[in-house]
Amino acid sequence: MDVREDQPLHLCASEALEERGKAVSFEVLQWRRPERAFALRFDGEVHAYLNRCAHVPTEMDWQEGEFLDGEKRYIICSIHGATYDPRTGRCVMGMCGRMGLTKIRVEERDGQVYWYPSRDTRPAFED
Repeated sequence: MDVREDQPLHLCASEALEERGKAVSFEVLQWRRPERAFALRFDGEVHAYLNRCAHVPTEMDWQEGEFLDGEKRYIICSIHGATYDPRTGRCVMGMCGRMGLTKIRVEERDGQVYWYPSRDTRPAFED
């Protein structure tokens, strides 16, 4: 399967992403290495990122699909406490400095959520 950057890949039904709720995780290849990514709904919009803290490259969810802090205002790394804006992935507090999360382009339409591969982020299972 030849996947292009303008070719959306199905991720999940829109209803799977509750407002400020549990994220949907999915497997990708980042620079040809297996990684996990996640999508969540925040303020009515779907946002997706690579599941890697900008401070130290470790997965951030404190339980499967749980990325938001107790007040459900920020994405927070369960290991280091680095805090990110869910809308942009930008670091707002912690050891991540000016770095942010790696954003993955997503689109929601007709009750479904799709993600778009990029030059660096590809589907985990390409034929």
